[in-house]
Amino acid sequence: MPTQAKAAVIDEITQRFQSSSAAVLTEYRGLTVAQLTQLRRSLGEGSSYAVVKNTLTKRAAEQVGFADLAPLLNGPTAIAFIEGDPVDAAKAIRDFARAHPLLVVKGGVVEGRTVDAAEVTRLADVESREVLLAKLAGAMKGNLTKAAGLFQAPLSQVARLAAALQEKKSADAPAEATAADTTPAAPATDDQDAAADAAVSTD
Repeated sequence: MPTQAKAAVIDEITQRFQSSSAAVLTEYRGLTVAQLTQLRRSLGEGSSYAVVKNTLTKRAAEQVGFADLAPLLNGPTAIAFIEGDPVDAAKAIRDFARAHPLLVVKGGVVEGRTVDAAEVTRLADVESREVLLAKLAGAMKGNLTKAAGLFQAPLSQVARLAAALQEKKSADAPAEATAADTTPAAPATDDQDAAADAAVSTD
């Protein structure tokens, strides 16, 4: 390949690394063109799956700070450049690999960080952004519904609560009065005893 053509390929791969949310390196040995086309379509709109030359891809990876990918660039290599949610793409690649064991995931880059094959698999097990947002929205809706129910409670319920509190207060009042009546008298002081003796002697 002429030097100018090689430089153009390196530039293209470099741009794909920079513009993609994720890039998954795979070995496709033994897969048919039809199967590779099926995988490409499963990745979603805007994403691509292309066979690359290892030497040129290494140079492109170095230019964007992904030199760690060099050990993965051996044998027949194809890269899935993901434009959308990396989780959805990882699921698509995982499902395709289960149906077509000849596809081997080597590793890749996710959100600017190099990852190994195990991390790509773990990413596939994460719930997608849309699912997480839907769950969050459902939880928020449930809490808001409860709050709205409290604010919209009929006034009759509030009135019954107030009446119950008043009844309890009234019931407690006689009990307090009875307790006051049964309180024993305090013992007389020395002055009170002297006054009583004086009253007796006067008689």
